[in-house]
Amino acid sequence: MQVNDHKTDPIRIASIDVFRAVTMFFMIFVNDVGGVHQIPKWIDHVGADDDGMGFADTIFPAFLFIVGLSLPLAINNRIKKGDSLKELTFYILTRSFALVVMGLYHVNLEEYNPSAVLPKSVWMLLMTIAFFMIWMNYPRDFSKKLKNVLIVSGCLILLALAAMYKGGEGNDIHWMHTSWWGILGIIGWSYLICALIFLFTGGRLLALFICYAILASINCFSHLGYINASYLWVLGDASSATLTMGGMVLTVVYLQWVGKNQWQKVWLYFPAAAMAFFFAGWYIRPFAGGISKIHSTPAWVFICSGISILVFTLIAFLVDKKGKKDWFKIIKPAGTSTLTCYLIPYLMVGFFMLIHFQYPAFLNNGAGGIIRSFSISFITIWIAGWLERRKIRIGV
Repeated sequence: MQVNDHKTDPIRIASIDVFRAVTMFFMIFVNDVGGVHQIPKWIDHVGADDDGMGFADTIFPAFLFIVGLSLPLAINNRIKKGDSLKELTFYILTRSFALVVMGLYHVNLEEYNPSAVLPKSVWMLLMTIAFFMIWMNYPRDFSKKLKNVLIVSGCLILLALAAMYKGGEGNDIHWMHTSWWGILGIIGWSYLICALIFLFTGGRLLALFICYAILASINCFSHLGYINASYLWVLGDASSATLTMGGMVLTVVYLQWVGKNQWQKVWLYFPAAAMAFFFAGWYIRPFAGGISKIHSTPAWVFICSGISILVFTLIAFLVDKKGKKDWFKIIKPAGTSTLTCYLIPYLMVGFFMLIHFQYPAFLNNGAGGIIRSFSISFITIWIAGWLERRKIRIGV
């Protein structure tokens, strides 16, 4: 684990970066493999009303968990730099806003109507380019004037795209709306809730445990029928916030134990906690809607939390304890330019749609399609790394 004694040096946990990179790699994979036919059922998402989950159903909750893992470090590093409460709050709000806006556009992309002014491919490309223009992490030596021009231009592009938008089909033609918040939007709202909790509790472990218990209880009670989650606005059934809060608690505990060189506690209690989550998920499963990602049931939340804890513990052993960080070097940009990696496929798909490119049949089915999806993940991460070396990355 990279921990610096200098007061202004940022604290990083290498295993979190690696966990993020691995999760982003598989998020790209499952997003692409969803369009492949004749693949093993255990790889793909399980139906909304089916009691169970596939591999694909574990990736998004792992990412929410990682958001929580990273959050205490990000806030504490800004505090070390001297940020005031007002500056920290503004930082949290602007990051959340960016993710929610991107999620909103992605959701409406799913319902894009062919009769709209722009072809879907052009709308998608312009949308993604605008995201880069607005939220790119511009180098310090970049021209401020040009930076402002690009940011304003990106905002105007998004406004124009919204003005030209037409969604739905048949008689149900509508403007942009929030049928749901999209992956990035859900991350944005969960980040906002959990970051503010961390900030205003001072990151105290007991307070974080209590908040976690409250969020997990809301998730359970909403699916047991005692709470109407529709009245809780963006918190909803608290499933996403519960996953993120779980990651936050784990990082705070991890920092305390590793800081005292109490590694044996990590190897003993983290797997034990994972087993407890598996048991809790299995126990509540019959009473609260089974296991369902789409319905974000407590069983799914608890089981995925347990999986995330086990995977993080394994990576922590390999990376932080044994120093095997270079084993994951090939996918490193997925952990350092994560949002860039997430957005690059939108450029790729938009370009393929624009030129009417289609994969050969053998790359759309079975083993060939799975190989294609793995290749897309590696290519996407390579592109992100190439852009990162040229200081082009989303800074949200």
